[in-house]
Amino acid sequence: MSSKTPLVSVVMPAYNAEKYISEAIESILNQTFKDFEFIIIDDGSTDRTWEIIQEYAKKDERIVPLRNDKNLKICMTLNKGIEASKGKYIARMDSDDWSYPNRLEKQVNFLEKNTDIVVCGGCLEVSDENLNLLYIRRYPTVDKIIRRKMFMYNAFAHPSVMFRGSSLREEEYYYDPDFYDAEDYDLYFRLGKNGSFANLEDILLKYRVSSTSISYKRHTHQGLITLKVRSKAVFQYGYRIPFLSLLLQPFELIIVLLLPASVKYKLFSFMRKYV
Repeated sequence: MSSKTPLVSVVMPAYNAEKYISEAIESILNQTFKDFEFIIIDDGSTDRTWEIIQEYAKKDERIVPLRNDKNLKICMTLNKGIEASKGKYIARMDSDDWSYPNRLEKQVNFLEKNTDIVVCGGCLEVSDENLNLLYIRRYPTVDKIIRRKMFMYNAFAHPSVMFRGSSLREEEYYYDPDFYDAEDYDLYFRLGKNGSFANLEDILLKYRVSSTSISYKRHTHQGLITLKVRSKAVFQYGYRIPFLSLLLQPFELIIVLLLPASVKYKLFSFMRKYV
């Protein structure tokens, strides 16, 4: 790794990701924006994930390979990556997704021009396991609307976000393990106390979905934790919940507890698009 401090730190956790991680790594290495370090943390994988990471690290000095001795789960693994980061901006990436080549360039240019923004995300191509397009998921772009929508659904795509490093590092902790499965949702609310939100209109990455994703495997727990995050945002962080969102909370609880994952996924996709 070069001694020069990079402008961006890309942080990517990986666990038993041998099937897709090469595509994810190459999508970052092939970015049009070059001034970054790529921190990849293997979270105690039992497959070839660590070997693949090491192979790429030998070829590109921008890669910072880290490994957990045991599986620490995503919150602790992401926190480890952030603690190791040096960049002015910190970008998230997942080991089974694919970033478009100009993703980092677009986000850096936007954040350089808009110094009040603490979290900048973007739109997604939701894709199948082979990265074939299923549909496009768009998110609200301006702070006022994002804050209103945050009580309806998570208004950021986690693997697409770029944080302002100074704001993130001011937090007493980064990702809170108490909110596992919605750890990013809680973090956004905390960061939003001291800065503004934004999403780019651009499609930044291909988001791979499958029956093994969190939304399917632990959908009930994720839904309940999401409601807990909103409660904390109101009573501890001082946010005001919009009246419509307040009315819909009981119905969302019913959806979380009773409906199967496939139906929930369609309903929440509808909410993102029309509510």
